[in-house]
Amino acid sequence: MAADRSPEDLLLATLAAVAPGTELRDGLERILRGRTGALVVLGHGRDVEKICSGGFSLDVDFSATRLRELAKMDGAIVLDAGVTKILRAAVQLVPDPTIETSESGTRHRTAERVAKQTSMPVISVSASMRIVALYVADRRFVLEGSAAILGRAEQALATLERYKSRLDEVAGTLSALEIEDLVTVRDVAAVVQRQEMVRRISEEIAGYVVELGTDGRLLSLQLEELIGGIGPDQELVLRDYTDPERVGPSVSTVLADLGRLESTELVDLAQVARALALTAGGETLDSAVSPRGFRLLSNVPRLPGAVVERLVAHFDGLQQLLAAGIDDLMAVDGVGEQRARAVREGLSRLAESSILERYV
Repeated sequence: MAADRSPEDLLLATLAAVAPGTELRDGLERILRGRTGALVVLGHGRDVEKICSGGFSLDVDFSATRLRELAKMDGAIVLDAGVTKILRAAVQLVPDPTIETSESGTRHRTAERVAKQTSMPVISVSASMRIVALYVADRRFVLEGSAAILGRAEQALATLERYKSRLDEVAGTLSALEIEDLVTVRDVAAVVQRQEMVRRISEEIAGYVVELGTDGRLLSLQLEELIGGIGPDQELVLRDYTDPERVGPSVSTVLADLGRLESTELVDLAQVARALALTAGGETLDSAVSPRGFRLLSNVPRLPGAVVERLVAHFDGLQQLLAAGIDDLMAVDGVGEQRARAVREGLSRLAESSILERYV
């Protein structure tokens, strides 16, 4: 939990440290059951040392029972960033009183100010309210029980299954349209829209997996089974339709623009098309576009990425690739007769199956 991490990464690391199954979570639950409350700083350094007053140094191995016993005393407990050592106990924390805080209780106000001033995560256990609150930078996060998190995670997983099913449908349609050279901006935007929806709900579920710790193992397996390959597929679609000859955004820029779209904007295909820069030159959603062939070639078995790059660079779009014979393919550097036949047969099978799936 280094202070130089981004707030989001630091929050995920802190959630992982206090997830069910960890010794720190065991210690926090013991404190809750004992109704004593606690203030715990996860990390030690010059900034933390400057605001520590009194107490005593320990430098002993961390354990849940030691944390529980030390929480019986007034004052804060300081751990190392890896939660392997208890460094100080019964410490009075004196953060800058001018730092803004929305909390009212003394312990929570101190926790929020310390987190903001030192950039170290701080845990506050409330004896009266029986809650555990995490303060990471300027964010506050209340820990919940596994049952409540699992309930939300199962709802999100059901939503992901529906999104993934719809994505498979529109991706299959796009493949068939690519073979027939009938793709429009609308078709591309529909696939990218669904991919982004799947990515967002997957990230939400991944956050639940972190919170659940050992209780989230089954959820993690279900998530992996559903979203395997989604990330590469999204990039391949963007590479297919991002024209390298036209001055425009890179794939990474387009991905960032998609990530910044609000949920209400993401459901609008016109907004998605603008983020893809597919309508920047006056094109409409019904304008025709042609793929370069990255996505289809990636489905040819045992075809290295470097060869895919050379094939796409050699041929002017997917239609020329589909029309290329063995000799044409062998003209590409690194493509011998055996590989040329494999590419030719692989593309033919993919074209045939895509058309059959659409019309049968």
